[in-house]
Amino acid sequence: MSEHATDPETEAFLAHRNMLFTVAYEMLGSAADAEDVLQETWLRWVKVDVGQVRDQRAYLVQITTRQSINRLRSMKRRKEAYVGPWLPEPLLTTPDVAENVELAESVSMALMLVLETLSPTERAVFVLREAFGLGYDEIAAAVGKTSAAVRQIAHRARRHVGARRPREAVFPRQARAAVEAFRRALVTRDLQALFDVLAPQVVAISDGGGVKQAAPYPIVGAEKVARFIIGGLTKTDAALTVGPTVVNGNPALILRVDGEFDGVLAVRVEDARITGLYYVRNPDKLTHVETETPLTLR
Repeated sequence: MSEHATDPETEAFLAHRNMLFTVAYEMLGSAADAEDVLQETWLRWVKVDVGQVRDQRAYLVQITTRQSINRLRSMKRRKEAYVGPWLPEPLLTTPDVAENVELAESVSMALMLVLETLSPTERAVFVLREAFGLGYDEIAAAVGKTSAAVRQIAHRARRHVGARRPREAVFPRQARAAVEAFRRALVTRDLQALFDVLAPQVVAISDGGGVKQAAPYPIVGAEKVARFIIGGLTKTDAALTVGPTVVNGNPALILRVDGEFDGVLAVRVEDARITGLYYVRNPDKLTHVETETPLTLR
């Protein structure tokens, strides 16, 4: 595809590309797989008689959704064979993503993890309805179900996600303050400071993919999490550098050990305290944290 091409197929695809990528990414939790889905969408799109398509955006969303559902089913086998906990692939996002509360929540690591518990069709319906605001008839065409069935699926998925998602949106300033307090505690190796910023039932998940060392299971509870972190830091004389960044539209941290990039730590904040820590160390999942990825719901 050339950026300078002016044919109708290319113009339509490029006009909606960022939105289509966002659809695929929210469904898959993987930027690499989302890019593959977009390529598959393009290959199918160029075979369509664009002049006969009444709503090009809706048609492209249908193609992307169907390809994403197919990809989700194939990814299931990969995840079953994955070494250790699996976390979504973090994205360095543009400033407008953080400013859009609805978009930032829909791509947050915390919500993306909840979406992992849905079936492929449930995830597609939830994403298209709750994040993108599509009508039931439009979603039905995308997932190959009746409108009545989609309504039932949407209700079930909404109830499932609602029981597991953060209770309420956190003001960006409040989230940044909590992340900064955590950053200072890491750098100073201050156990008490960690206790102060962690919620009692905080959950820490690390993803090394069998390539980098990581905790084999989620760690639950402020004391266990804080002691695990401080214990790991005291076992090495390596210099730790922790810098702020914005991942998936939310405050996060980039960690470097002796100057070498080690991983990205996404954070979930509720009531001014950290309730979730998601540390991605797997190098295969860190290819989209150096260049900003544009996301959009429209």
